[in-house]
Amino acid sequence: MKIRTMLAAFCALGTVLVCQNTFAQSSVTLYGLVDTTVRYLSNADANNDSQVAMGEGVETPSRWGLKGTEDLGGGLSAVFRLENQFQLWTGKLDNSDNQLFQRQAYVGLASSQYGTVTVGRQQTPFFDQMGNTYDPLTVADFWQDSYVYNPVGPFLSTNSSVKYSGTFAGLTVEGVYGFGGVPGSVGSNSMYGLTASYSIGPLSADAGFQQNDVEGKKFNIVNVSTVYAFTPAVKVLAGWLHSQDETGTADHAQQQVGAPALAFVSPDRIDDSFYVGSSWQVTSPLTLTVAGYYDHARNAATLDGTLGVGINYSATVLAEYALSKRTEVYGTVDFTRGNGAFLADYPGRNNQTGVALGLRNIF
Repeated sequence: MKIRTMLAAFCALGTVLVCQNTFAQSSVTLYGLVDTTVRYLSNADANNDSQVAMGEGVETPSRWGLKGTEDLGGGLSAVFRLENQFQLWTGKLDNSDNQLFQRQAYVGLASSQYGTVTVGRQQTPFFDQMGNTYDPLTVADFWQDSYVYNPVGPFLSTNSSVKYSGTFAGLTVEGVYGFGGVPGSVGSNSMYGLTASYSIGPLSADAGFQQNDVEGKKFNIVNVSTVYAFTPAVKVLAGWLHSQDETGTADHAQQQVGAPALAFVSPDRIDDSFYVGSSWQVTSPLTLTVAGYYDHARNAATLDGTLGVGINYSATVLAEYALSKRTEVYGTVDFTRGNGAFLADYPGRNNQTGVALGLRNIF
C-alpha cells in the first residue's frame, strides 16, 4: 500500500512538471545544474601537505529548483521559486543548518510595468548583481577565488524578507528588507540592501549598500562595479567592495578549514577589496576568463591575539569548453598569497596553488 502511494505521488509530481497546467498561461519548471571538480591544492594543512580531492565547482555549486508563474491578467503574474543546493560528491545538503531550500524560497507578484515584489528567503540584491553580471567568476566557490566575499558570505541570503526589483529603460533597481523577528526590537537581527545598475550601450555600472544587524551590532558593505563589452566576445570587469564588521563574523568567515583557532574576533574589522577581470569567447565552444582579487584588512584578528592589518591577493585563469548547450568541461589554475592578519586564514604556509578539472551539466 505504501509503495502504491509513493508511486502515485511521483506520478502526480511528474504530471505537474511536464504537462501544461489547466489554468491559462500557467507553468511550473524543474531546473538546476550539477557541477563538481577534482582539484589539487598545495599547503592544504598545517604540515603544508598537498591535497587531491573531489569537491564543489569553481563557479557554480550544484543545485536544483522549481519555479512557476501564473498569468493573472493585465500584465500581472503570480510567481514562486524553491531552490536547493547540494554537494554532488556526497549527496548531502550543502549547509550546516539542514535547510532544504538554502538558496531561495519565495512567492510574489510580478508586473510587466511596475516590477516584482516577492516574500520569503531570498538572495540579496548585492548577490544578485555580483553573481549575475559584475564579478568575473560569478562569486566563485573556491576560497582562493572568493575570499573578498567571505566577510559578507553569511549575509548573501536572508530569511523572512520582502524584496522589490524593477527595470526601467536602462536602469535596474533592487531593494530588500529582512525582518529580525525579535520581540520588542524591530531593528534587531534585521537587514536591508539596495542596488542600482545602469546599462548604456556596451557599458554597465552598479552601486549598492547593505546593512545587517546581529544582536545590535552592524555589518555594512558598499560596492561599486562596472563591466564594459569591447565586442560581443570580449568584456572587462572591475569593482571595489568596502565592508565594516562589528559582529566578529568576518574574522571567522575568512578562515579556511584547518586554519588556526582565533583567540578573539575584532569588534570593528574593515576590508577594502578590489578586483579586475576579463572574459573572452575565443571560439563558439571555448571561453577564457582571467581574474585578480586584492583585499586590505584593518583591525583584523591576528594569530598573536591582537588586532592588525593584512593583505591578501590572488590570480585565477579559467578555461571553459562547451560540449553542448547544456554540458561543459573546464580547467582552472589559481594562486593566492597573504600576509599580516591573513596568516590566520591559512592552514599552513601563507600561499596556495590550486589546479582543477571540472564537469558541469545544466538542466
